[in-house]
Amino acid sequence: ATTLLGLSCISSDHPLYKGMIGMHGNVACNIATTNCDVLIAVGMRFSDRVTGDIDRFAPQAKIIHIDIDKSELDKVIPTTVGLNGDAKTTLQQLLPFVHSANHDEWLRSFDDDWAIEREKVINDEINPQNGVITMGQVVHKVTEATGNQAVLVTDVGQNQMQSARYFRYTRPRSIITSGGQGTMGFGLPAAIGAKIAAPDRTVCLFAGDGGLQMTIEELGVILQYNVDVKIVLLNNDFLGMVRQWQKVFYDGRFSATQPERGTDIASVAKAFGVKGMRIKN
Repeated sequence: ATTLLGLSCISSDHPLYKGMIGMHGNVACNIATTNCDVLIAVGMRFSDRVTGDIDRFAPQAKIIHIDIDKSELDKVIPTTVGLNGDAKTTLQQLLPFVHSANHDEWLRSFDDDWAIEREKVINDEINPQNGVITMGQVVHKVTEATGNQAVLVTDVGQNQMQSARYFRYTRPRSIITSGGQGTMGFGLPAAIGAKIAAPDRTVCLFAGDGGLQMTIEELGVILQYNVDVKIVLLNNDFLGMVRQWQKVFYDGRFSATQPERGTDIASVAKAFGVKGMRIKN
């Protein structure tokens, strides 16, 4: 049984795509990773957000790690086989050794855990019944409105995790995120670059109020060059991810995670000639 990690090259509706692993990932994927006997990791760092306790991560798996950066091999998780090279070139060289096979029973093994996660987590997130807008609901509505054809760009934080979980994609090269670099403010300039590189595609940026204000001056570039980027600000008036960690890992000792509340970002956008609106329901 081989676990495939983070396949952004295939559709999110593809039967081989089972979601993300790690602390923000999907239950079935984490269980499969823990139980698998072979794990192929392509271009990943085995960061703490993925592994948790490294002594309990995929304890019985033979690990094949492909990465262009040699220093990443065996840095965190010991590998059975470490392949230093460009992911595309390396995978192409491996293809002649791969034989077609069906593992329908293994693929079905995800179904029960996915059903539990949908019932206990996903349904309440994308279809809340208490009238409060959730991040997952917004992401779900936006991806539906784009026909699952848009390019997703994220900033860093809870907006990044929620959009990675609930945005759907059906075309290659559809996700741009800083990943483990964790640089707040990454999203807006990255979205501008994405739209310039792919002018025929809809580009949707999801950002938090903290991260967007790190590089909000780039709205001037949007004004100057008339770059059509859809910016979705998930504004909870907190540095949400940092606050989440302070709550969970630091016994609720909150520090510097609540900026000035009530900043009217929509009005700031208008000052740059960008249409801005505040959505409450």
